Amino acid sequence: MIPNMEQAQVIFEKYNKEPFHLRHARVVSGVMRYFAGEYDPNNTEYWAVVGLLHDIDFELYPHEHCIRGEVLLRENDVDESIIRAAMSHGWGLVPTPYEPTHIMEKILFATDELTGLIGAVAVMRPSKSVLDLELRSVKKKFKDKKFAAGCSRDVIISGAEALGWSPEELIERTILAMRTIPGE
Repeated sequence: MIPNMEQAQVIFEKYNKEPFHLRHARVVSGVMRYFAGEYDPNNTEYWAVVGLLHDIDFELYPHEHCIRGEVLLRENDVDESIIRAAMSHGWGLVPTPYEPTHIMEKILFATDELTGLIGAVAVMRPSKSVLDLELRSVKKKFKDKKFAAGCSRDVIISGAEALGWSPEELIERTILAMRTIPGE
């Protein structure tokens, strides 16, 4: 089955209750929807579903990330194309066989970690928002390896390279994408 957003939300919330994980899923889903508008406008909901489900297993099984995700999605009869796309974001980090090859998969891989870094920079601002966040603020914190240390700079850089973008272009475009997410 290729779930719509409501069905994907129900599936995701079966395994995720923590506000942080729920918010991260919404943010990545919104970022994927934004980029789909540019690269695959007829499939924006599909991209958003992939973004929503990408970390389905992380809250319950952080040490089996992407491995358990594949199992959980199959148990919920989710289409193999969504499983492949969603689990490809772990390429090179966890033992997943799915290398990001499609533009959607590359964007998910590149932006997953980056949304966390951008979000961490945003909450330090007086506005606590991405609406007034600028590239230079994120670049400054990107260089500080101790800031948001859980966000892999190597993944962000290799994700940008896979897309043929500079890290600055990836950051700037992801900030713009995050600005389109209601309430974020």
